[in-house]
Amino acid sequence: MSPQTLVIVPTYNERENLPALVEALMSLPVDLDLLVVDDNSPDGTGILADELAAKHSEVHVLHRADKDGLGRAYCAGFKWALEHGYEFIFEMDGDFSHDPKAIPSFLAAAQDTDLVLGSRYCNGIRVINWPLKRLMLSLSAAKYVRIVTGMRISDPTGGFKCFRRRALASLDLDAVHSNGYSFQIEITHKLWRNGMRIAEVPIVFTDRFQGSSKMSHKIVREALWMVWRLLLQNKFRRSPRRAA
Repeated sequence: MSPQTLVIVPTYNERENLPALVEALMSLPVDLDLLVVDDNSPDGTGILADELAAKHSEVHVLHRADKDGLGRAYCAGFKWALEHGYEFIFEMDGDFSHDPKAIPSFLAAAQDTDLVLGSRYCNGIRVINWPLKRLMLSLSAAKYVRIVTGMRISDPTGGFKCFRRRALASLDLDAVHSNGYSFQIEITHKLWRNGMRIAEVPIVFTDRFQGSSKMSHKIVREALWMVWRLLLQNKFRRSPRRAA
């Protein structure tokens, strides 16, 4: 019987991290598959992913021609997941900032909800290896999103999530055009405003030790504008359109 769980990991120059990540995921006490969505990494991450897929039947690779943004990479992965019948669909970074060992707790929470968010700020702050400036930016962004949209979520910009199939199937993925932080906010808001059930589980976030961060000023600006667009789409309501 094929696994019901798929972990989607978008990659761009993650060759240093990918083998260890595959090993960590395959060692979990959970039956799951991994989909690597590679944006034609110059460092050969996509080639390495193919080699790992040849060794592990649980590993699959989706190659994209160009670096086209995190949001579009995830949407491509979501479509693949829906086409292949998975019930629990994760998004997770490929640099070990998200601990694979947290996956069982996500799956437990996902049994009676539509979207599980990994929160760095639920019941305290659990962030390792971030400078104070970066932490304050993230905390300020979370507060900004809550004030503008009304979503009572402690960590709306986080990228460690588990979707139930019905949640992703309810979205028009072709209509999602944002990337970076704003992609995370947009997807969560679309599900929240339509009354989907959302839960948060606490996670420990450890900033990458290998490679370089993908953060940029453009990503921050996009997120600042996105929340107002979402408020407009929700007809200036700061609550779901129907009870969750």
